[in-house]
Amino acid sequence: MPEPSSCTLKLRVFEGPLDLLLHLIRVNELNIHDIPIVEITRQYDEYLALMRELDLIVAGDYLLMAATLLHIKSKTLLPKPPPGAEAEGDPRAELVQQLLDYEKLNAAAESLRSMEEAREDYFSRPGDPLDAYEGESLLSVSLFDLMGAFKAALERYEATMAVEIAREEFSIEEKVAWLLASLEEGKAIRFQDLISSLRTRAERVVTFLALLEVIRLGCVLAAQRTPGSEILLMRRPPSAPGQGGLLENTDGAEGIDV
Repeated sequence: MPEPSSCTLKLRVFEGPLDLLLHLIRVNELNIHDIPIVEITRQYDEYLALMRELDLIVAGDYLLMAATLLHIKSKTLLPKPPPGAEAEGDPRAELVQQLLDYEKLNAAAESLRSMEEAREDYFSRPGDPLDAYEGESLLSVSLFDLMGAFKAALERYEATMAVEIAREEFSIEEKVAWLLASLEEGKAIRFQDLISSLRTRAERVVTFLALLEVIRLGCVLAAQRTPGSEILLMRRPPSAPGQGGLLENTDGAEGIDV
């Protein structure tokens, strides 16, 4: 069997710890003003563990946020002051304000992006599968949407997975070729169906890294019909412009910078 790839991927700057926290708040349908810090800290740590398993280079900002969450958690678990004693402010307040400010910046950036896309509509351009699929408009997904779906898939399928008898080795290059052959242009497959067709955790991890790579190169699109719905994967037409951006390759391998 070929040796596994030593490819290492690095999270782009715009996918930072605040993005991860906002993702967790959104998928858990939490009130940003009343964050359950113990549960959010647990889930945040699980994402960091998954990033390390995937060989994603975790920037120092992520580790600093992990330490901040632990500090806030420790404060919330302290006994309440006795009656009459001066109570400290909510230890979550500063983090909540950071998240609210970051949401405003994201909203402003999205507004500018929408204006840019509106201007582009005045010129002819190749069709993009995101414009319509089976008569429906689709939404692009973030890195953390993909990671969340992958994390859920690992937990679901490995609960009933048979014990691995023989260890198999897979390379990212092999799985990139397999993905491009499996995904047909103009047709979509469900992310969960793709992952469930794989037999072992090792194969699922390598295939997920290969998927991130073909998305980075703009060869494959990941989309949803509505926020939080199932993730669809499809080939991008060769004439369509690449829109990679989830990750950058740090191992010196050839590829398109994003």
